[in-house]
Amino acid sequence: MVIAGLIFSCFMALVKALGTEMHPIQIGFLRYAFGLMFLLPFFLKVRKADLKAANWKFHGLRGVMHGIGVMLWFYAMSRIPLAEVTAIGFTNTVFATVGAALFLGEVIRLPRITAVVTGLAGAMLIIRPGFHEIDPGAFAMLGGALVFACSDLCAKVLTRNESGPAVVAYLSIVVTLVTMGPAIYVWHDPSLREWGALVVIAGLATVGHLAMTHSFKLAEISALQPAKFVQLLWSALIGFALFAEVPDLFTWIGAALIVASSLYIARREALARRRGRATIQPAAKTGPPAP
Repeated sequence: MVIAGLIFSCFMALVKALGTEMHPIQIGFLRYAFGLMFLLPFFLKVRKADLKAANWKFHGLRGVMHGIGVMLWFYAMSRIPLAEVTAIGFTNTVFATVGAALFLGEVIRLPRITAVVTGLAGAMLIIRPGFHEIDPGAFAMLGGALVFACSDLCAKVLTRNESGPAVVAYLSIVVTLVTMGPAIYVWHDPSLREWGALVVIAGLATVGHLAMTHSFKLAEISALQPAKFVQLLWSALIGFALFAEVPDLFTWIGAALIVASSLYIARREALARRRGRATIQPAAKTGPPAP
């Protein structure tokens, strides 16, 4: 999950740079369309039995939700600083953690709750709602965070019976179809340089999704949320290096809280493992989350 955060921060920087010349919805569509090329080795190995075993209704539901989230996310990246996009995106940790407890039967102990709440407090310190005018991109990212949380829950259910690459590949197909119509409406013919940047964006995003989906197979969603917070540091550093986005004092204090929460939960679970106590209980075999 930490590696996925670094990859996503790099790809977000490219989207932001490209967003001044191309509509973010078109970038989102082409990111997934090109992503299908990187997943071609997987598609070549798919058997008819694999296609029949796939939960297509659930893949479709997740893809539609994720497609809406992608359009909101890419719009936000074109409007507000990278660190702010990432910070607002962390609100999905609350939605995902609560949803995992309600719908997936995951057991959430006090250390996880403490880490999630502390990290979220750090993110809110960066945004400081009510203390300054909030850009429409911030509202778009907040809506996207809710949708992505639902998508994460769907991914967790799907990885119980299907491989990580399959979950990513099927998502790419559905999101490409969902974003195709809006992208055609705002279409702009890319230059050769833009085509190259789009291919790199698609490659980074695909690898990032593979890393994130693999983490869902290894641990429960609520245990993974604190590791997502490290992405804020990557975004702040990249934003400063490439776009001269200088984080203020509140950003650094918030980032410190976020890192502290991640280190705290990691240390607690490492100590528990050395003592021979299981730190992650298997999620209950319940049905999928409600639409």
